[in-house]
Amino acid sequence: MSKTNAIKLFEDKLVRSVWDDEKEEWFFSIVDVVEILTDSKDAKQYIKKMRARDDELNFNWGTICTPVEMVGKDGKKREIQSADTKGIFRIIQSIPSKKAEPFKQWLAKVGAKRLEQYQDPELSIKQGLEDYRRLGYSDDWINQRLKSIEIRKDLTDQWKAHNVEEGVQYATLTDIIYQAWAGKTAKEYKQYKGLKKENLRDNMTNEELVLNMLAELSATSITKAKNPQTLKENAECAHEGGNVAAVARRELESKTGRSVVTSLNAKDYFEAKIEEKDK
Repeated sequence: MSKTNAIKLFEDKLVRSVWDDEKEEWFFSIVDVVEILTDSKDAKQYIKKMRARDDELNFNWGTICTPVEMVGKDGKKREIQSADTKGIFRIIQSIPSKKAEPFKQWLAKVGAKRLEQYQDPELSIKQGLEDYRRLGYSDDWINQRLKSIEIRKDLTDQWKAHNVEEGVQYATLTDIIYQAWAGKTAKEYKQYKGLKKENLRDNMTNEELVLNMLAELSATSITKAKNPQTLKENAECAHEGGNVAAVARRELESKTGRSVVTSLNAKDYFEAKIEEKDK
């Protein structure tokens, strides 16, 4: 755990939280969340009663709850019962409180929408377009981003067809591609841009996005041509694909005199655009 930060949830009440760099997850104090949602004078006792009446929650408590070092109300550091976002939402489901009800309704709405999108993938695309426009992305950038999703899907389809397992192995090959053209792993790239849970590609400039698309497209074509059967062979194809984009990056940087890989993220970009309009 590398960074502690207070997150404001309700009015002036705060929930203690810690960001875990390795897991790339926020962990929130369960006691703080329960105290706010229930107005309980003894949140710890409330949690015990809540677990007693919810057998499933109690059975999975060891998975949901993670001891995390946080600053106590007395100012001293100690291990606090905490949970990630998914765990907190599960706990909220077990709280019969008016304050918890909006969260439950929101979860039900999200779940229903996700089922609709699963049955009709076009709805996911439309939702994505609406979300990007709402956040302030330009139509040109959105079109590139949607194309990058298609290219990424083609690449992962090739990995799946060539004995690469989803999860860790996909992440390993992705890091190889990033390292080859950008000189950073995905985690290092996100840290460079000051990101946490945000999507890295959603925070790339047009140049970064295009070069990453070139790297993944090249890796796909090379994988098809070489027909790798092992993780090592797939890694070689990924590295070669990344190198194609690295050559393009060096050529572009030699012409412009500046680095393509930038610490700029979407939040900084949109704030700068707002400042320009205000001048």
